[in-house]
Amino acid sequence: MAKSDAQTPRERYRTQVREEIKEHAWEQIATAGASALSLNAIAKRMGMSGPALYRYYASRDELITELIRDAYRSLADRLHSAFAEGADLAALAHTLRAWALEDPQRYLLIYGTPVPGYHAPDDITSISSETMTTLLDACAKLPSDGPATPFDAHLADHRGWADGHPAPPGVLHRALRFWTRLHGVLSLELAGHFTGMGFDPALLFAAELDDLLAH
Repeated sequence: MAKSDAQTPRERYRTQVREEIKEHAWEQIATAGASALSLNAIAKRMGMSGPALYRYYASRDELITELIRDAYRSLADRLHSAFAEGADLAALAHTLRAWALEDPQRYLLIYGTPVPGYHAPDDITSISSETMTTLLDACAKLPSDGPATPFDAHLADHRGWADGHPAPPGVLHRALRFWTRLHGVLSLELAGHFTGMGFDPALLFAAELDDLLAH
């Protein structure tokens, strides 16, 4: 029996209201940014009192956590599914860009400017690390990346961010290069910094990817 079928009518109603609250939250974020998120404003849009809405989300931070959790879960699942279906590192990079362009605000919430005063719980880090695990798995399938570098040696003893992945330091380094450079291009593009510069951001992303694959 599916989980939704096992819910009582009251539980289904609660789930529906929580989803509607999240929809209004995304609209607010798109308009004014996550730092301006207001549960009272959402309650007004939904025709509810503030106290009534707080029965569904006890605080602004709880709501932000739910949005961030959903975003990381969506990206981790998308990349994992692509890799399981045979996507290589290049295909994963394009999967990442496609996901980001589908909903720029969702991307910027997790990879843009941190929300002032907000601290994510530990389980958020666990979900976000699934994306890196998929990237490390893909990098491990590539040929050796050349002679060891000083940073490779550093990573041998500084690999906690890899969440126990057995990849050797060279693979860790390659994954970090992909992660930092491609997110750098995406973050600038989605924040509007390329607007008016006259070039195609998709071609820049592809050029960066080609350069990463060649080294």
